[in-house]
Amino acid sequence: MNVKLNKLSLGLAASMVLFAALPAHAAINKYGCIYVVDPFDKIVKDPYGNCIRTPYWTAAKNIPECGGVAAVEPPPAAGSIETITLGADAFFDFDRYDLKPAGRARLDKLVVDLRRAKSVTDIRIVGHTDSKGTEEYNMRLGQRRADTVASYLAAKGVPKSIISTRSEGESNPVAPNTLPNGKDNPAGRALNRRVVITVTAAEKVISQ
Repeated sequence: MNVKLNKLSLGLAASMVLFAALPAHAAINKYGCIYVVDPFDKIVKDPYGNCIRTPYWTAAKNIPECGGVAAVEPPPAAGSIETITLGADAFFDFDRYDLKPAGRARLDKLVVDLRRAKSVTDIRIVGHTDSKGTEEYNMRLGQRRADTVASYLAAKGVPKSIISTRSEGESNPVAPNTLPNGKDNPAGRALNRRVVITVTAAEKVISQ
């Protein structure tokens, strides 16, 4: 116990002597005057490895070398994420996954946009259906619709490596498939037959 106390006393004494021996201007250094430094601009430490602080030290200014927390850099800014929805009027009739002329024209416009952009990193294509048929069948139908769009884009020169597809089947409707009285709602079902394309890039890609 006496040995530890003696070391502590020596450490405190050394700190006081070092700080007292420094001229006023010596405290001005690259650490902002908060630590005592030697002639080589290195922080002076006591026998226990603790950085010797000046009266200008505050917890907010503490550095990692002396027990402070390193500053966390903010994450890189997210890229531009744009989504277009291509519905039954442009794409798919009931129980079909072939493209209509209007759908092909809209995809051709998208291809032009993609060629003009230089930073597209990801194109995600999700197929959707109405609620007619079983869930299993509609999952397959939604996947065929997504794959049809992906194949069309790839055939126009869009890299397959940045295209991914999946189906949500009938699970994510944007309109009711039936009316409040329980009868069929053809207009609502048509809205649910769609493909959603999401483009990720560092810039705006999709033109109006």
